[in-house]
Amino acid sequence: MRRSGSVPLRLFCGLLFDSGKQSAEAYVILTIDCEGGYNLVKYSNMEKNLDKQLELIKRGTVEIIQLEELKKKLERAIKTNKPLVIKAGFDPTAPDIHLGHTVLLRKMRHFQDLGHEVVFLIGDFTGLVGDPTGQSKTRPRLTREEIGENAKTYEKQVSKVLDIKRLKIIFNSKWFDKMTPYQMAELAGKQTVARVLERDDFSNRYKAGQDISFLEFLYPLFQSYDSVELKSDIELGGSDQKFNMLMGRTIQERYGQEAQVVLTMPLLEGLDGVNKMSKSLGNYVGINESAKDMFGKIMSVSDELMYKYYELLTDDDTAKIKSDVAGGKLHPKAAKINLAKMIVTQYHGDKEAAKQAEEFDRAFKDKGFPEDVPLQEMYDTIDMNVVSVSASILKLSKGEVKRKIFEGAVEVDCAKVSSPNLILEADREYKIRLGKKFAKIIIKKNR
Repeated sequence: MRRSGSVPLRLFCGLLFDSGKQSAEAYVILTIDCEGGYNLVKYSNMEKNLDKQLELIKRGTVEIIQLEELKKKLERAIKTNKPLVIKAGFDPTAPDIHLGHTVLLRKMRHFQDLGHEVVFLIGDFTGLVGDPTGQSKTRPRLTREEIGENAKTYEKQVSKVLDIKRLKIIFNSKWFDKMTPYQMAELAGKQTVARVLERDDFSNRYKAGQDISFLEFLYPLFQSYDSVELKSDIELGGSDQKFNMLMGRTIQERYGQEAQVVLTMPLLEGLDGVNKMSKSLGNYVGINESAKDMFGKIMSVSDELMYKYYELLTDDDTAKIKSDVAGGKLHPKAAKINLAKMIVTQYHGDKEAAKQAEEFDRAFKDKGFPEDVPLQEMYDTIDMNVVSVSASILKLSKGEVKRKIFEGAVEVDCAKVSSPNLILEADREYKIRLGKKFAKIIIKKNR
C-alpha cells in the first residue's frame, strides 16, 4: 500500500454492483496527494440503520464524548452516504502487537464493517518524541531506524484483525517532516502551558520537581495535529489517551474544523489480572505467538478476568455466558476453553484451535499429575497470588518460585504460568506443579 499523507483531492470512483442485486455492495474512493501518490480503498456499503450503528459502536466502550455529536455525524453520513473518517494512532515503539492492542483494533473493525473510512495512523514521527502518558519520568528516545524497523511488522499483524483492503495506513512523518518552523510555532500557539499542565502525569512530575522535556509538552499537540491533517470525525484510543484526544477536539476547532468525537476503550489487564497488558511486565499474549502458547496463556487467566476478555476480545454475549455459568449450565473451565478457542481461531484458524483444545484436554487428564497428592486447604488472605500460595504450600522461597515462573517451570491446572502476579481465587481447587513438585489445594474464604 502506498503511504499517503495530506489528501487535498478525493475522487469518488464508482459503485461496485453484485449481479442480481439492486443496490451497490461497495464503493471506491481514490485519494491523490500533492506529490502524485495515490491510495485506492474499497469500502463496504454503509449500514443505514442508526440504532444498529450505535449498538455496535458503543459495545465495550468506556466513554463517548459527545454522544449527541456522534449521532449527528452518523445521521449525516447515512444521509449523504459519505463515510466518517475514523482515526486511531499507534506509535511503533515496540515490534509486537498483543491482545491489549487488539481491543482498539477490534473497534476499528466494527467501524469498517459499518462502512466507514478507518485510518491506521502510524506515529513514526511522534514515536521519536515518546508518549508521556502514564510516565513518571522522560522516556528514553528511540532512533528513526528503530522506529522504522518496528513499523515494518505492523501491516502484517493488523491484517489479522482488520480488513487490509479497506484500511488506510498513513505515517504522520508525511506532514511533520514538511512542517516549517513557522508552522510549528503556529501549532504551539494554539494551546497554553497551563492547559497542558492539567494532565495528571505532568502535574505530578512538575510538583515533584522532576524534569519534563519540551518535546513531551509538544506531544499532545503533535497527536492533535494528526487529527487536523486527517480531518478526523472520530478518534479512538485507550482510556489513558483521553487527555490527548480531547486536545485534538480543541486544536481542530482552532484550525477551523469540526471537532472530532472521542471514543475511549478500556485497558485490558494482562494475565496477572492486575496490571495493563504489557510485554515489559511479561503478562501479555502476543498475536504472533504460537497457537499452543496462546491457548495455554488464555487458560491461565482468572474466571473474573475471563469475562472481560469475552467482552473486549470477542463478539459473544458476555451477559449470557455469565448467566449460564452462574446457573450451572456452563462450567467455568468450558467457558474458558471456548474463549481460548475463539481467540486462537482468529489468529491461527479453527483447525489449529480445535487441535489445541484437544491437546489441552488430553494434557489435563494425562499430565502425569500423581493421584496420591493430598488435597490441602488454604484460607484466602490479602496476598493470594501464585507466588505466595506456591511458596507457602511447597515450602519454597518466593524468589525461587518467581525464578521458576520465568523459566516456564510453573503450571496451574496444566496451564503454564507466565506472570508472578496471577491471582488464585477462593472457593476453587487448583493443581500446582513446580518442576517435580506437586500440590493440590482448595482455597476457602477466610471467615
